[in-house]
Formats: sequence, C-alpha cells, structure tokens
Amino acid sequence: MQYIWLIGLGVMFLCIFFALRNLKKKRLVDDVPTSKAKGVFIGLVELKGKVKCDNPLRSYLTEKPSVYYRWSVQEHWTRTTTEHYTDSKGHRKTRTKTESGWKTVASGGDHKPFDLCDDTGCVLVRPDKAKVEATNVMNYTCGITDPLYYGKGPSTAVPNSDFRRRFKEEIIEPGATLYVFGQSHEREDIVAPEIAYDKEAPMFLISTREEKKVSRSYGFYYWLLLATGLVAGLVTTYFSVNRSFYYPAEPLQPYLITAGIFGITLFLGWFWVVHNSLKSLLYRVDQAKSQIDVQLKRRNDLIPSLVNAVKGMSRYEKEVLEKLSLLRSHLSREETKQTLNIVVEKYPGLKSHSTFMKLQKELVDTEDRISLARGYYNEIASFYNARLERFPDFLICKLSRLKPRNLFTIDNEKERERIEVKENAVSN
Repeated sequence: MQYIWLIGLGVMFLCIFFALRNLKKKRLVDDVPTSKAKGVFIGLVELKGKVKCDNPLRSYLTEKPSVYYRWSVQEHWTRTTTEHYTDSKGHRKTRTKTESGWKTVASGGDHKPFDLCDDTGCVLVRPDKAKVEATNVMNYTCGITDPLYYGKGPSTAVPNSDFRRRFKEEIIEPGATLYVFGQSHEREDIVAPEIAYDKEAPMFLISTREEKKVSRSYGFYYWLLLATGLVAGLVTTYFSVNRSFYYPAEPLQPYLITAGIFGITLFLGWFWVVHNSLKSLLYRVDQAKSQIDVQLKRRNDLIPSLVNAVKGMSRYEKEVLEKLSLLRSHLSREETKQTLNIVVEKYPGLKSHSTFMKLQKELVDTEDRISLARGYYNEIASFYNARLERFPDFLICKLSRLKPRNLFTIDNEKERERIEVKENAVSN
C-alpha cells in the first residue's frame, strides 16, 4: 500500500509548508518595532493606536457605528436518509441516517478608511484587502417567531429547514484600540503616510488583539502544524506496512525513513525562513538608518529657507511700519484711519506672527521626526543584533557572515548638528 504512504508524505509536506509560513509571520511581528504615528516612514511598519473616524458606518445587524463590519446569517437544517449496504457476511441491509448542519443564507460587510491615532498624531489606514480580526458583537440564535428572523434574514427557507437561524457580526468601532501591521505609502492627496495593501508586502493585518497575542497565535499554529504533519506521516507509514490494528511485527526502518524525511525537510525549510528573515531584517535596519539622513537633509534644506522667509517678512513689515509712523505724524486722525485701511486692504498678510509660529512649528516637528527616526533605527538595530546572538539563529549568521550593526551615535558633520534659530538672527 505504497500510495497510502505517499499520501501521508504529501500531507506532511503541506503541514511543514504552512507551519513555516506561520513561523515567518511570527518572526515578522517580533522583529518589527512599534512606530509612533509621527514616526511612520515609507516601508513596513507596525503601529498601535485608537480608531478615529468622523463619519462612521452603521453595521447591518447591531446598527452600531463602525469603520469595519462583517455579518452572516446561517440557517439550520435536518434531514433523514436511507442507505443500503453490505455487511461483513455479504448480507444486504438497510439503515437510516440523520444528518444536520448550518448553511449560510446571507452575508455581507463594509469598511472605510480611518485614522489610527496615538499621542504623537494620526495615520490614515485603508483596510481594503487586509486580514481583519474584529470584535465579535453578536452571536445570536433564534426561531421563526423572533422579529430578527425575517427582519434581518431572507424571506425564503433552505431545504429541510427546522427554522432556526444564527446571526453573527463582528465590527471595529471608533475608539477601539488596534494593532496594525502593513506597508506604509505616501498619500496622494497630501504629503503624509498611509498604511494600505501592497501586493509586495509580506503581511497586512488589522487586529483588535495585542501584539503578543498575535505572535503567540502564529507560534501555536507553527507547532500544531508540525505535530500534525509528523503524526500524519507516521500513521500512514503504519497502515502502508500493515493495515491491521494489532502492533506491527515489521522493523522500525519505515518509521525512521519517514521521520528522517520529516526532519530534513523541516531543517531545510527552517534554514530558508530564518536566513531570509534575517536578510529582510538587515534591509529594514539599513532603511531605518537612511531615514535618519533623509530627515537630517530635510532639516538642513527646510529650516534655513524658513528663517530667510521670516527675515524677509520682518524687514518688510519694519519698513511699512516706519512709513506708517511717518504718515501718522503728518496726517489728521481721520486721514490716518483711511490710510491704514488702504494699507491693510493692499497688504492683507501684514502680520509676521503667523510666519514665526509656522517656523516654530516646523522646528519642533522636524526635531521630533529626527528623534523618532533615530529611536526607530536604534530599536530595530537592537532587534537585529539580538537575533545574531540567539541560538540557533547565530549558527545561520555565522554561515551567512552577517555582522551586527552599530547603534546611532552623533557625528561631527555640519548637517548633523542642530540648527539654532535665534531671535536676533531672525529679526535682523
């Protein structure tokens, strides 16, 4: 019965494949540091925050405000069937079987973009094509006399229905705390990031669970699938050698072969997943380091331009005010009032206070971006360096010649120095 053994090997390989997929996702979740909203840059990001939406949807069943909802209506059926069979002695017999189950008779859902906010700001999230783990708000079973039965369900019945329906709904409400893992892009409408689906991204997850629980679930399914694959291989090996239910008398060689195939396949797959995850982590470390230089370059280009603009506005207003003072000394009160009105109408932007405020805001925002970029780099570099020292990852690091990355330290380059903007420098 070699085909039974081959089927078992196929099941075993499938279990190993899906187990390694869960291992890859677990390592991704563990290795990507959580970003702040203001510190979300282009690339793979992990974010935690609360949902904000000014115009939420209404869920179908519970009619609660939501940014995402999914619902279904199932109907229970029962039927009795008669079948003919031949027993072990060759006699034809008849038996009656009762079957039952649930059939989905209606389902649907909707979603819309929303902001995910923390203490530093908000980031737009587009949940289209994401794997969403929402909160279950309804799991209700009722009979035909309940108003909900036909109120939210179809008017027709399934064959052999016993007129019981189960209503399920899960939603994400405004104000809910979410964990989001996905690819960050630049928005098309404004200069700001957004998290949305990307076919090149390894994962796009929106979950109401905490990061630790998400990681543990991937780890659980990794070990469960491995155990299932090994059991499937050994059981089919047993039945391919001896299909009777007493203890087989054959040697252990077939079982050792199956276990050996399982072990070699798992090792090669594990090596491939760990090696690629370390390479991807190294790429993200280098990308995080480049973001520091991007923000430093932004500061070096933006702040001097803003300072020069404020200087020009200050000189301009100073000249106008001097002329107004001179005019006021030679004109009457009514003439002065008319002249001021003409000047205000001709120069509506004659106030440098807003320009100074913009400069101050840009200074604070730029320094915050640089600080977040440095902190993110140090955090992901620490994750990477820790991976290089863990067993058994460090064995692959030795074979791949991967080196640790230094944490951020301040250099003495001119563009890396903090730009000081003094009041007298702006006003002169």
